[in-house]
Amino acid sequence: MAANNEIRFLNPPTVEVKKKKYCRFKKAHIKYVDYKDAEFLKRFLNEQGKILPRRLTGTSLKFQRKVAQAVKRARHLALLPYVTDLLK
Repeated sequence: MAANNEIRFLNPPTVEVKKKKYCRFKKAHIKYVDYKDAEFLKRFLNEQGKILPRRLTGTSLKFQRKVAQAVKRARHLALLPYVTDLLK
């Protein structure tokens, strides 16, 4: 039988393991972010069309700047909308 100070669970408590964030550009050895590839750039936008921050995407600072510039260029050429209700 268990001692008085020992806690026993019917189901073991689950411990959330967070996946390590990584820069997908460095992993895939991408050097240039193409502003003409709108489908790829949509991965870095939320439903309203706003650019997702680094802390959510895991992108490095260098490539976050390139992604932001590419999204702005794509918006200027009307490949991506500035504001929308449902983008994805």
